[in-house]
Amino acid sequence: MGEPALKKDRIYTYGDYKTWPEDERWELIDGVAWNMSPAPGRFHQEYLMGFIAQILPFLEGNPCKVYTAPFDVLLPDHLELEDDEVTTVVQPDISVICDKSKLTEKGCTGAPDWIIEILSPFTSRKDMSIKYELYQRHGVREYWIVDPGNKYVHVYLLDERGSYPEDPKIYLRDAVIECTVLEGLQIDLKRVFTGE
Repeated sequence: MGEPALKKDRIYTYGDYKTWPEDERWELIDGVAWNMSPAPGRFHQEYLMGFIAQILPFLEGNPCKVYTAPFDVLLPDHLELEDDEVTTVVQPDISVICDKSKLTEKGCTGAPDWIIEILSPFTSRKDMSIKYELYQRHGVREYWIVDPGNKYVHVYLLDERGSYPEDPKIYLRDAVIECTVLEGLQIDLKRVFTGE
């Protein structure tokens, strides 16, 4: 399993990030830059579209919006920070934002309500541990981690203390998951994993 290249020689900010070549994809997590190359594979993209095909129709007439990577999500540690000073910028595979005040021309500033990350050999450690802690700390209400190899989904929901449970709910390839953020939305994993 490959590990992404890192830039750890200093603390990087969104101001630095904006100057990097457009043909390179990076994320910043607490000032550390993570290279997101290579591009996701075909099955990753098919699974992503399997989710989007079920989310988009549900959002007709709904104030919530859905975005897919590349889409910059800035997670400032303090609300008074200027965007260029923010040291965490991620590109989740899928982001659902229900508070339109968080949306900017650049992307989103503040935690999305729901994030879905689809694991790859290149990103699994980051998604399972580093982003898990990051999204919990910033208050992402619902976080799904999709394991395409084993065809199951971990679902983490923030509790009243603002924490994710140590033991998430796990749904297998033929399950139907009730979304919490988008009440009434049901995601049929058969449609995700088989492309139906």
